Amino acid sequence: MSNKPDSIPSSTALEPTRRDFMMLTALGLAGVGAGTAVWPFINSMNPSAEVLASSSIEVDLSPIQVGQTIKVKWRGVPLFIRHRTPNDIEEARKVPMNVLPDPQTDDTRVKKGHEQWLVMIGVCTHLGCVPLIGEGEFCAGDGGGFFCPCHGSQYDTSGRIRKGPAPRNLAVPEYAFLSDNKIKIG
Repeated sequence: MSNKPDSIPSSTALEPTRRDFMMLTALGLAGVGAGTAVWPFINSMNPSAEVLASSSIEVDLSPIQVGQTIKVKWRGVPLFIRHRTPNDIEEARKVPMNVLPDPQTDDTRVKKGHEQWLVMIGVCTHLGCVPLIGEGEFCAGDGGGFFCPCHGSQYDTSGRIRKGPAPRNLAVPEYAFLSDNKIKIG
């Protein structure tokens, strides 16, 4: 007879033990904890809801009177939408390209068939100031459009730089007409 009792099973190295179970459980909890700690940093890289909501906007043009300019906020920056007068359009078209620091024709800054509408990002290309809308005495000099009082940049009725330290014209964003009185920007 053998000295080993029959009721005690013999264990082999391949059978899982209680220690193995505890180790796997601890590693799983550590992984979940690490993921929970890192998630706020990863999530902070996503764009905010405000940016996502304003990546494209639709603007109703019907309340804008001829000669009036409105400002709307788009992607955190001001956007100028001007309903140009026939005189504004005529003045912008007859400017010789050789007098412009950043030569660009008026036709390239507006949509064909909708030349009365000028859509621009309202940020001076010099140091990022917001120009004033050239009503009255502000832009009575060259161009009669927009004036940046910080450093004296003057833009014409097509948003092209005419005088001052700004190196480029006011930027024109991507936009499309959804109807005669509605545009989608962005």
